Amino acid sequence: MRAVDGRTLSHRFATLALAGLGGLAASALGLPVAWLLGPVLAVSAASIAGLDTELPQLLRTLAFFVLGVQAGSGVTPDVLEQIAIWPLSFAVQMLGVGVVIVLTHAFLHRMLRWDKDTALFASLPGALSFVLAAASETRADLTRITIVQSVRLLFLIGALTPILAWLEGGTDVVAMTRGTDGTLADYALLFGLCALVAFAGHLIRLPGGMMLGALIGSGALHVGGVSTVAIPPVLAIPSLVLLGTLIGSRLKGINITAFSRLLPAAIGSFAIGLIVSAAAAAVAVVALGIGFGKVALAYAPGALEALTVLAFQFDVDPAYVAAHHVVRFVSIAMMVPLLAKRRARPGDTVAPPIDEKDRLSGVDGSKDRG
Repeated sequence: MRAVDGRTLSHRFATLALAGLGGLAASALGLPVAWLLGPVLAVSAASIAGLDTELPQLLRTLAFFVLGVQAGSGVTPDVLEQIAIWPLSFAVQMLGVGVVIVLTHAFLHRMLRWDKDTALFASLPGALSFVLAAASETRADLTRITIVQSVRLLFLIGALTPILAWLEGGTDVVAMTRGTDGTLADYALLFGLCALVAFAGHLIRLPGGMMLGALIGSGALHVGGVSTVAIPPVLAIPSLVLLGTLIGSRLKGINITAFSRLLPAAIGSFAIGLIVSAAAAAVAVVALGIGFGKVALAYAPGALEALTVLAFQFDVDPAYVAAHHVVRFVSIAMMVPLLAKRRARPGDTVAPPIDEKDRLSGVDGSKDRG
């Protein structure tokens, strides 16, 4: 195990303290899902300012696991009645994803004059780890791709949270208390089974394996009536803070000059994704009769873990939302190696390089599940 020096430890404590203060401030201001949104905003600002906001893998794993168990407790027997329409919903979703890619690529390549490779990989909504790995085999600019993808995620959380709060009837959603209190035996059964399924999900490399595995285990127990217990706030709130911290830390190592220079491209790409996804969601609502809030979270272009958590917070079927993000994630993960092979040929145009001092350092795309 790698030793942690005092400087790194102090950075981690500072990051967590800042995230906690962000959650407190957001809660005091009455923001929706304050313990997620507050840390996202606070840690994002700290990351851009140059603070080392990376968290150890153990905390990431624990947060994803607890939030997966919590999301699974929001799965109800009504889910089983709607599974038959999921394939049609997947089809509408992926049609929307295709339009997002085409329009975003056109915006970046034709309007902003980015090279084709960079524009293509920056236009893919989510699965950043796979996108960066594939793009590295071409002449694409990884800095531009990372900033566009990361800002899209931050804006997505920032925009969808208040919109859904408004659609779902206000900001007083306290989903973390849903369910009943339980005995130690009840929690041992819940966490024990979820841990086994989460570990299996991790072993088979399921996207967001720890969270989705825990969600599947928890959902099965709650749908079957074996468990009715809720995750207590003492576990749920710190896990939300950690998730917010992880999202905000996506901007770690990004130079503020490069960030400012590429912000218009990131905002434009985000706007295209949001508008097209909303249109696809509207089609699904009209054609399939699914609630708009649920479809909006499922069709949003990225952030598998964060949007699954928001689905639970707003009580809009986390299983449906998670399933759609897995489909999108897997589809893109299968697509990018083929794109990289096709684009990796001599003579491609290279994007005008960003100054070396503006480049990224320490971007860890392997931890992304966008």
